[in-house]
Amino acid sequence: MNQFEEEYMDVLPNIEFGLITVYREDEEMTDWQALEAINSLIRTYTAEIRRRSAPALKLNELSQSAYDRMMGMCDLHLGREALIAPDGRELTFPRVSTTGEIVHCLKRIRRSIEMWNKEMGRRGYFDVVGQYVQ
Repeated sequence: MNQFEEEYMDVLPNIEFGLITVYREDEEMTDWQALEAINSLIRTYTAEIRRRSAPALKLNELSQSAYDRMMGMCDLHLGREALIAPDGRELTFPRVSTTGEIVHCLKRIRRSIEMWNKEMGRRGYFDVVGQYVQ
């Protein structure tokens, strides 16, 4: 594990969880759709950093679902959203300081998707990473 992965060890799997849950709900999802979702999310957060309006996105249903779930996890880590447990208490997540850190995390996940796709085929990322993300 490299230094970046160690530093964001609590953030990266949470974001990946958003992708994996969509895949588990519909195993027709491919690495390409995951890349489409993550690239769109990178564009959205990059526009925010540059103080520009969010880009218009045209995602298919699976990519949109993955985008929404990953954004929810990113917003939890940015402190923009709260997650309430069934008993009414707020669950805490490690916070990141900046939107730029979230973009770096998303880019790291994108590299993983690209690598496993190249190594293992159209669902390589899900086949490999899915077994580690609970």
